[in-house]
Amino acid sequence: RFRDEFTEANRLNTMEGNIVLAPGVFGHSGDPLTEGDKRRLDELHFRKIDMADCVQVVNPGGYIGESTRREIEYAKKHGKPVAYTHNKEI
Repeated sequence: RFRDEFTEANRLNTMEGNIVLAPGVFGHSGDPLTEGDKRRLDELHFRKIDMADCVQVVNPGGYIGESTRREIEYAKKHGKPVAYTHNKEI
């Protein structure tokens, strides 16, 4: 979901001199995924959060899905600041 918005957020953060660890697969935007793929990607996203200094949630219209909610909770539990591109949800 929101592939174009992620691309723009990645561009803006990169131009600000930030190293960006962004999703590389967008199942909701047509990238085919099996259930095993989804589980591996969920784990990979947690590892990216571990590496990050902060987390930026790309959430047009304030939308935050179930996987993203888990990632936000994980980030906060591990002391990572969380910012939102749109309305703050959590």
